[in-house]
Amino acid sequence: MELIFLILGGLLLILFISCVKIIPQAYASIIERLGTYHMTWQTGMHVKVPFVDRVVNFISLKEQVVDFPPQPVITKDNVTMQIDTVVYYQVTDPKLYTYGVERPIQAIEVLAATTLRNIVGELELDQTLTSRDLINSRLRVILDDATDPWGIKVNRVELKNILPPSSIQEAMEKQMKAERERREQILRAEGEKTSAILVAEGQKESLILTAEAEKRSLILRSEAEKEAAIRRAEGEAESILKVQEATAQGLMKLNASNPTSAVLILKSYEALKEVADGKATKLIIPSDMQSIAGMAASLKEIITTKDA
Repeated sequence: MELIFLILGGLLLILFISCVKIIPQAYASIIERLGTYHMTWQTGMHVKVPFVDRVVNFISLKEQVVDFPPQPVITKDNVTMQIDTVVYYQVTDPKLYTYGVERPIQAIEVLAATTLRNIVGELELDQTLTSRDLINSRLRVILDDATDPWGIKVNRVELKNILPPSSIQEAMEKQMKAERERREQILRAEGEKTSAILVAEGQKESLILTAEAEKRSLILRSEAEKEAAIRRAEGEAESILKVQEATAQGLMKLNASNPTSAVLILKSYEALKEVADGKATKLIIPSDMQSIAGMAASLKEIITTKDA
C-alpha cells in the first residue's frame, strides 16, 4: 500500500513539474484551455492546469531577419530581372501572430514578391537600378500595413541584389566604359586648356615683369648719367675755379714780390711757350721783345691799380 502511495506521489510530482513553465526574456507562449485561446504567458514562471491547458505556440519577440530568394520582376520597359529582398520584422502581438494567418513567414514572402512586382512594374530599368531607397521605403510601408492584422511589425526592407539579364549587363558595361572614356577625354581636354591658360598667363606676366625691369633699368641708367654729368660739371667748375684762384694767387704773389723788367720778360717767354704748345695754327710774336717788357710793365701797373 505504501508503495502505491509512493508511486502516486512520484507521478503527481512529475506531473506538477511538467506543468511548470519558465518563459525566458523576449519570448512569449500562447495557452489554450480546452481548445480555445486562454492567455499569453510573458517572461517568468507559470503553471498550467494539467490535461486542460496546452501550450500551442512559443514565440520569439526579438527582431528577426528573413532573406527571401530572388523573384522574377518585369520593369515598365519589359526587362525581366531577378530581385531578392531582405525583411526585418518583429512580433508585436503573439495572439494575432498565432491566429492571424497560417505560416506568417510564407505569407510575408508572397506579399513582398507581389508588392515588389507592382512597384517595379511602374519603373523603367534605369530608374529601378537608381531608386533602391524609394523601392525599399514603399515596400516597407505596404508590408507594414498588411501585416498589422497578423501581429507583425516590418521595421525595414532592403533589396539585396538586382540582377538584370546578361545581355543587359553587357550593354550596361559597354555604356559605362564609353561614359568613363568620354569623361576621361573631357578631363584631359580641360586639363590641357587650363595648362595652356596658365602658360599664357605666365608668359604675359613674364613679359610685363621684363618690360618693367627694362623701364626701371633705363630710368636708373638715365638718373645715373644725369648724376654723373652733374658731378662732372661740378668737378670741371671746381677745377676751373681752382685754376683761376691759383692764377689769381700767382699774380698777387708776383705783384707782391715787385718783379723787375727781366722777370716780366721771362714770364712773357713762358706765356709764349704755353701758347706755342696749343693747337693754334698761327702764332704772332712781336719783333721787339722790348715791347713785351713794356706790355709786362703795363700789366704790372694794372694789377697794382686793381690792388689799390
